[in-house]
Amino acid sequence: MHPKALLEACADLVGLVLKFDHPADQVVSRFFRDHRELGPRERATLAETVYTVLRKKLLFDHLSPSGSGSKERRMAILGFHGPRDFLKSALNDTERRWLDNCDGVKEDDLLERHRHNLPEWLVAPLKAQLGAEFWPLVRSLQQPAPLDLRVNALTDKRPDVQKELAQAAIPAAATPFSPWGLRIEGKPALTKLDAFVRGAVEVQDEGSQLLALLLDAKRGEMVVDFCAGAGGKTLAIGATMRNTGRLYAFDTSGHRLDALKPRLARSKLSNVHPAAIAHERDDRVKRLAGKIDRVLVDAPCSGLGTLRRNPDLKWRQSPQSVQELTAKQTAILQSASRLVKAGGRLVYATCSLLPEENEAIAEAFGAANPDFEVQEVAPLLTGLKVAAAEGLCAGGDAGTRYLRLWPDRHATDGFFAAVWNRK
Repeated sequence: MHPKALLEACADLVGLVLKFDHPADQVVSRFFRDHRELGPRERATLAETVYTVLRKKLLFDHLSPSGSGSKERRMAILGFHGPRDFLKSALNDTERRWLDNCDGVKEDDLLERHRHNLPEWLVAPLKAQLGAEFWPLVRSLQQPAPLDLRVNALTDKRPDVQKELAQAAIPAAATPFSPWGLRIEGKPALTKLDAFVRGAVEVQDEGSQLLALLLDAKRGEMVVDFCAGAGGKTLAIGATMRNTGRLYAFDTSGHRLDALKPRLARSKLSNVHPAAIAHERDDRVKRLAGKIDRVLVDAPCSGLGTLRRNPDLKWRQSPQSVQELTAKQTAILQSASRLVKAGGRLVYATCSLLPEENEAIAEAFGAANPDFEVQEVAPLLTGLKVAAAEGLCAGGDAGTRYLRLWPDRHATDGFFAAVWNRK
């Protein structure tokens, strides 16, 4: 595609995404469906340009007024993903001089807000938790996330799949913590690989894999994934159960559960039972009260631990939306806990960085439910042969009680998990 046409397409897509009417990935997917003439390289440029704009929006808002043309075009120029010479061939002389001036701005000369590119309401809680580590986190959040795969432990072994990917010219490194994980640089076309088609691998962040591992579901047990969504953790749990027992995948969205069906077919699992529920107090839930060995509550949350993948979330969430989520999280955890039988395990998890969605929810639940005994996560992970388990739980007053994953420390998405056993 001609540089000018590609830049105009980038500007059009940036304009659509910055409306924040819908999640950025949905807007990008819709744009690609409406422009099927775009090839893989053009799509990659468009997507990465949009995500760069979202990651550095405050900085680009600061720089763009000095340029010319529409704001969408200026933002697209600043975030353009590709060689500078290619981009400059699409610009006029004024725009080239402006871009050179912008490129010459030194980070140390910028205001703090233009360096961290985070909404102010999010900065204070992160600084309070992290102190000097706030800036390493900021730098990690402004980088794209690597691509993690989970090897289907039911059907394949990680070294074998690693060799198979290498033969397809896709180097993959074993993840440092998850025994099922492989990490890939770049974004190869995985869906055409035999390993993907036959269900040997699924795309899943290493942190998400650790949540499934932490549930430690056994053969023959009754297990519930209470907020299953598209089922990434469900499939990992089913594999640990060796396709035995009964695994319920509950979610209030039938649409999300529909996305599980093709993945479930590839996985070779027959012990998974997806079920749409109306709410956390649904009759299906009541009928299983006190009967379930293990329950995972991967609760709806702000998603702020996934900003490397979903940078629009920092602009689409607010203190008010987080407050609404914490009320929902409290209710869901309480309802899900009723499923757990005596001696059973309950895991509460989010992909949020905020204490009010994490430690605060866990502490309040523990205080209100003395029949649930909190379990130290570090020893549990050590028993599951996870390397350096204490380092996955560092930070905060709770010490090693809770799982706390950070993108800058662990190269995963940001995750939290708390574990209880019912007395």
